[in-house]
Amino acid sequence: MLVSDFDYHLPAELIAQHPLPGRADSRLLHLNGASGTLKDCTFRDFPEMLRPHDLVVFNNTRVFPARLFGRKNGSIVQANDPDECRLGSRPHGKIEVLLTRQVSAEPNEWECLVRPGRKINIGDSISFGDRGELRAEVIGRGPFGERHLRFVPVNDFFGLIERLGHIPLPPYIGRGDQPADKERYQTVYASERGSVAAPTGGLHFTPDILLQMKDRGIATTEITLHVGLGTFQPVRANRVEEHQLHRESYRISPEAAQKINAARNANRRIIAIGTTTVRTLEHCAAFSPNHEVQAGSGEADIFIYPGYRFRVANALLTNFHLPKSTLLMLISAFAGRDQILAAYNHAIAHKYRFYSYGDCMFVE
Repeated sequence: MLVSDFDYHLPAELIAQHPLPGRADSRLLHLNGASGTLKDCTFRDFPEMLRPHDLVVFNNTRVFPARLFGRKNGSIVQANDPDECRLGSRPHGKIEVLLTRQVSAEPNEWECLVRPGRKINIGDSISFGDRGELRAEVIGRGPFGERHLRFVPVNDFFGLIERLGHIPLPPYIGRGDQPADKERYQTVYASERGSVAAPTGGLHFTPDILLQMKDRGIATTEITLHVGLGTFQPVRANRVEEHQLHRESYRISPEAAQKINAARNANRRIIAIGTTTVRTLEHCAAFSPNHEVQAGSGEADIFIYPGYRFRVANALLTNFHLPKSTLLMLISAFAGRDQILAAYNHAIAHKYRFYSYGDCMFVE
């Protein structure tokens, strides 16, 4: 299966650069997988699409300001201007570091992406903040240019990250992060810090929408998957089967596992909010003899593409994804490549907004 089979052309003006005024203002494209029919809706219609015995599963990960700007060799820089720090346009001499996965807490070591990579070598030190409050040493290098950083111990590492860091908006959003992004590039139910990208299928929910679901008798539960490096790495292979995803940390509580397995055993629909939720559920079920979801924590690296047999998720709410991406392959596995590409072409023709701050699809 070729990666090019999952390509499509998207006019640049359809890439959403800002969120809409209201989270639930988004449009929703409803795809009935059985019939292939499409219906143009708004996200406020979503509660009416659910059935009283459905179980809706959310990913409660919380994005942290994982994008840092510093300078090599202990020199000091202040980088608090979001426009100055716009992705793809670094101020002269500054080093950009994106924290993608904490490898260990003691010592505090992280897997990172760095720019410009050619200037960052093993043994270099980097200082962050106007007084060098945070410092790290480069101690390793990954196969695709990732760096392994060890931070000098400080009293409140994440407190400094909150103060010095920037929200890691995706590269297709061609602007610096703004104060509003700290709240809008975050789901309203986010609680577990650890992601460098939002589970964007959940960005449309509001407290009122959640209350409507509760009033309709819709059961819900939460799991956690921290979105990491895989979100930022392109598929470099020509054939889908040759690609390998990076690992991402997850946790499923005993209570959540019990709810999910009870719904599954009763043949109730399990509706996953976002592809990250699907990956977590399917990863956990894949290693169980009876394909039940196991409680616990670990690292998920399951790669879902057409031909995969889903064991847990029956329906999926998701945003629109990049061409030739692993996420587009996942939803193509869910509803069929031809149906998904037809839905994308419909969305393009009807001027839907794409990607993280864009509109969404409900596939059932």
